[in-house]
Amino acid sequence: MKRKAHWYFDYISPYAYLQFHQMDRFRERLDIALEPVLFAGLLNAWGQLGPAEIPQKRLATYKFCTWQAQRTGLPFRTPPRHPYNPLATLRLTLARGSDASDIETIFDAIWGRGLDIADAEVFDEVTAALGPARGPVLDEPAAKQALKANTDAAVAKGVYGVPTFAVADDAAENGWRLFWGFDAGDWLLDWLDNPDMFDTPAMQAADDCRVGARRRRPEEKTDQA
Repeated sequence: MKRKAHWYFDYISPYAYLQFHQMDRFRERLDIALEPVLFAGLLNAWGQLGPAEIPQKRLATYKFCTWQAQRTGLPFRTPPRHPYNPLATLRLTLARGSDASDIETIFDAIWGRGLDIADAEVFDEVTAALGPARGPVLDEPAAKQALKANTDAAVAKGVYGVPTFAVADDAAENGWRLFWGFDAGDWLLDWLDNPDMFDTPAMQAADDCRVGARRRRPEEKTDQA
């Protein structure tokens, strides 16, 4: 029997686009639910900056993803505006049942063709290209609530970024083993072949590592100069 897994993603992430196009590798081993979440909601929950909020990291991300896509022959083009507000696309996806073909069409429009999905005309064109939904469509309030519920559920599992696989594992602290990032895919597959991986002394040493220093956050007041 395949392990149950949730794949948490936001269209705002080019790494999620790259990993989505490798999904067949994981579907062979996992029963995967595709779960749109609001990346900004994850950042807020954990008090983080997003990659696109750090200028040099933002540019490095676009260039790395361009290179990575070229290596595998996957179309890739940075959209004219990024970051952008992804709420409309996320809610649309949930309203239509998080259908894989919908997700592929939207991802490919943003990162494969480099379209400005924040432009209302482009959004309407992409929506029209999805065609009729395969099942009942949620209304706007229900889709909004579904996105919040997905994001809250991800945070409850410990998810802090996208893309992330949360894979059912009774041995994990909260019942879910997390694999964050495009580059964690091989690690996930290796763990499926070696389910005792996290019980090794080397892995346990990571659990035992204590925080040795803490950076003062800008918003924290101090009397020191």
